[in-house]
Amino acid sequence: MLELDGGAGGGQQVRTALSLAAIEGRPIRVENVRAERPDPGLKAQHVAAVEAVAAATEATVEDVEVGGDAFTFEPTAAPGGEFAVDVGTAGSATLVCDALLPLAVALREPLTARVTGGTDVKWSPMVDYLRHAKIPLLRAVGVDADLAVERRGFYPAGGGTLSLTVRPSSLSELRLRERGPVRGLSARAVAADSLESASVAERMAAAADDRTAVPTATAATYTETASPGAVLTLVADCGDSRAGYGVLGERGVPAESVAEEAVEAFREWRATGAAVDEHLGDQLLPWVALAGGAVRMPRVTDHVRTNAAVIRAFGYELDVEEADGGAVASAPLER
Repeated sequence: MLELDGGAGGGQQVRTALSLAAIEGRPIRVENVRAERPDPGLKAQHVAAVEAVAAATEATVEDVEVGGDAFTFEPTAAPGGEFAVDVGTAGSATLVCDALLPLAVALREPLTARVTGGTDVKWSPMVDYLRHAKIPLLRAVGVDADLAVERRGFYPAGGGTLSLTVRPSSLSELRLRERGPVRGLSARAVAADSLESASVAERMAAAADDRTAVPTATAATYTETASPGAVLTLVADCGDSRAGYGVLGERGVPAESVAEEAVEAFREWRATGAAVDEHLGDQLLPWVALAGGAVRMPRVTDHVRTNAAVIRAFGYELDVEEADGGAVASAPLER
């Protein structure tokens, strides 16, 4: 059994460990989960991720509970199947989906997961970021996956539902060392029905369009939700690479300020030579190890370091080095 120390890392360490254990069919024990975080231990979305990957691999699990500081995961079958997972709170449904996506390389049959929780919540990728920034990059290297939004879920009630389908996939080299020119931006604004009278979605989308210096395709929609909320997601299309930024609306914060925050994050990224945004750089590390190739990110973060350490613990070669004001993660094409 592979023993891992999760003390220095966060939830990404847990998800990466689960994904690689499922792919390799290797039992793991993770200790000191998120020990250095202000709120250590497993959160609801981490427990749901364990449950989801366990359902896909008929795994035996031990000590998996909210607040727990360690757990054991022992997969017994190649991944696949159909199942449902409920985070039980407004915990992130997108992060649960993110743990399942890498299983594409080892599936015995298509995987379909229905995940209930928060679709657009703090400290996690917004669902439109996953759908329009990350998954298109994965499709480009051979991942056959679709993510549909059945219902949006904002904090605190959650109640959103995502439907993820992943099919057996063969990967090609990840070539994200260089970034082409920004071809255009998309600005997707989504708000609860209760905010339509204040034109929140239209104002976020229009403000984003006004503040960018590149062509921006906008969309403003309203939807039924258990809790009121709003989200703006910007995605930059650079041909072979992408970057995305999602910002949540908050009570007392003008819609225009939400747009300004997203656009400013885009501007800062554009001023770098990075092919992807900071969060994608971290999230793509397992894919670099699995497919081979390279990705240029804005900088080496603690998340990157701890995530890379987990990947190397499974025996994968992964090099992360600072270069030209940013960082490059690379791996050989054959393990």
